[in-house]
Amino acid sequence: MPWFSRRGDSFLRSSENMRPPGVWCGILYGTRAAARANLAMAMQRMKRMETEKTYAFCALLSRMKYINRWGLMRAARPESLSEHTAEAAMLAHTLALIAKEELGQSDVRPGEVALAALYHDASEILTGDMPTPVKYKNEALKTAYKQLERESAEVLAALAPPALQPQLLPLLCGTALSAEEAVLLKAADRLCALIKCLEEEAAGNSEFASAKAQQLRLLEEMDCAAANYFIRHFLPCYKKTLDELTGGF
Repeated sequence: MPWFSRRGDSFLRSSENMRPPGVWCGILYGTRAAARANLAMAMQRMKRMETEKTYAFCALLSRMKYINRWGLMRAARPESLSEHTAEAAMLAHTLALIAKEELGQSDVRPGEVALAALYHDASEILTGDMPTPVKYKNEALKTAYKQLERESAEVLAALAPPALQPQLLPLLCGTALSAEEAVLLKAADRLCALIKCLEEEAAGNSEFASAKAQQLRLLEEMDCAAANYFIRHFLPCYKKTLDELTGGF
């Protein structure tokens, strides 16, 4: 007969599957002791976290998604700074690959160009997205805004651990690239603007017509071989439907 049974149970528990009371007490006591030890360790970790140094750099960068571009324009679909940054990085990388592999510009570093593109507008977290007509209204305003961007980049870099700041500051300030690579990044930035204009045009919005003409003119004036290659071979696809892009597969 087992040492334990429940009143009203229609069966008796097998003694093979039961433990004596002393064993259960030991298990319960051990479980409680382990729980108390874990709780004490968790409290110690929380106290350390409260006193440890924290860095706001990445948390502040994540707020790019709350900043909308084209502030003075009536857009069919809003575009955040995060969206623009991701697209600029992809296009900059593509242009760098074109320059290196198709056009023989062997000194171009596609990875570095893409990385710089990820940070190229990060200072706008602090300055906001100033409309282009205002930013470039005259040389004095353009110079003042460039200085503001530089100071904002320095403030952002200072929010990262000191050991990281020498790597981040050139990316934030736009000085991490060679002159050749910087042209590719600028061309990618303008291509992003042109693509946005094409998307708004396709949505029936004529608000971006003058911006489209301006971006086409600026890209033509740049005479960037990689950008010209992109315009000829990549840009026409942005006007196609999904079925046309995928070939129906």
